[in-house]
Amino acid sequence: SGVPKLKRSELEAACEDFSNVISSSTVGTVYKGTLSSGIEISVAYFPVKFAKDWSKNLEAQFRNKIETLSKVNHKNFVNLVGYCEEDEPFTRMMVFEYAPNGTLFEHLHIKESEHLDWMTRLRIMVGMASCLEHMHQLNPPIPHTNLSSAAVNLTEDYAAKVYDPFSWNEITAAESETDRKNHSDTPSLSRLESNVYSFGVLLFEILTGRMPYLVDDNGSLDDWASDYLRRDQPLMQMVDPTLSSFDADQVEKIGEVIKSCVHPEPQQRPDMREVGARLREITAITPEGAIPKVSPLWWAELEIMSTEAS
Repeated sequence: SGVPKLKRSELEAACEDFSNVISSSTVGTVYKGTLSSGIEISVAYFPVKFAKDWSKNLEAQFRNKIETLSKVNHKNFVNLVGYCEEDEPFTRMMVFEYAPNGTLFEHLHIKESEHLDWMTRLRIMVGMASCLEHMHQLNPPIPHTNLSSAAVNLTEDYAAKVYDPFSWNEITAAESETDRKNHSDTPSLSRLESNVYSFGVLLFEILTGRMPYLVDDNGSLDDWASDYLRRDQPLMQMVDPTLSSFDADQVEKIGEVIKSCVHPEPQQRPDMREVGARLREITAITPEGAIPKVSPLWWAELEIMSTEAS
């Protein structure tokens, strides 16, 4: 697929002997590093130490993910810049761009994180929509596997970078014959419609600063969308109180987009092209205005590689 294969020793040096941890979970650990070229990276390292613990299905999913991510190449996406595959010691890693300003989730829900003003939030919305629109228009389309505010990173100038790492969803799918058939190369329409729904949830979260899920009277987890649609509460009454100013007309219009995205009937939801066009119209922000102002050096290198390949 043209994605560079990197040496473990190179990544070990870049990540200071894998001491610079960004995040850690049961799926693996993500490290921050700097390549010898000066490019900052994040390295997703899967915690499997022996080849016997890495099934053929997992290997197939790992390779499929690399192949899939290599096709995205959008400036509002946390792009894959390389991978590492070695047997001694056993190593499987994916290497991504690094976005230094944390996740959208942190900026919306953690008090210590920097406050996002109204225009920044609009720019993030347009950037996310532009990226998803691009992914959905690829052939075959590439739906995001787990879209949420935690899967949106922010650059130095607070542009959105949608992140789609190797997830438990895919690992589980790799171990299940039935799920693997459902996750074939040609995604079903329902997965694209599901992305549209998740995007509506994200828009609501950005406008209100509220967590996307709530606990209902029975103690079970209910997503905000069904609750919001049932009560039909004006969105103006729910705008994030930390916002010192916002445009009421834009809130109203974005509320209409949200309702269309979370329509109970998936077939009635707009596609991401329609959603993106509507948001650009409401915000007067172009796709170019929503990409990072300073693109990493590797983008120039990638464009040179693409030209040489063609």
